Amino acid sequence: MFLKKQTTFSVMMKIKIFALILITSVFSACSYKFSGASTTGLKTVVVRVFENNAPLVVPTLSNQITESLKSRIRNQTKLIISPTGEGDASFEGRITGYDIKPVALQNSATPTAGANRLTITVSVKYKNNIKEHEKESFEESFTKYFDFPVNGAPIQTLLPGAIENINKQLSEDIFNRAFAQW
Repeated sequence: MFLKKQTTFSVMMKIKIFALILITSVFSACSYKFSGASTTGLKTVVVRVFENNAPLVVPTLSNQITESLKSRIRNQTKLIISPTGEGDASFEGRITGYDIKPVALQNSATPTAGANRLTITVSVKYKNNIKEHEKESFEESFTKYFDFPVNGAPIQTLLPGAIENINKQLSEDIFNRAFAQW
């Protein structure tokens, strides 16, 4: 009887070890890589300051959008951002729209906004200087918006957070359009 228990225990241990090895090999074989960006053949990129041509001008917006795009490139690629001259690729752009409008009306008798929508539009020109590269040059406009509630706080205190949120979204869209392999 003791021998039978020991044999059963040994068989159960072997099954557990086999199952563990099988599960480990399945999970290691099914790993994903989420790089998404293709900068093969590119070494340098130039990001020129985005001009602010919007009817309503925020003095710091040009630098904020430019730096947001540079930061995304630095964090997600190995490209060297060249301060001047020509790179393997280049970005230049203009801020063509900056608009704040009320949304989410609260009362139909005396319409008051429950939230405001900040919308920013940028026109971007991406030029790939490497001949026959898999990603082509483009010229395109990108628009993003952010709704923020009016909780009695002055709009000027809420705008920096809204601008930062939109800049992240715009830089992601521009980056993906230029480098992503979707």
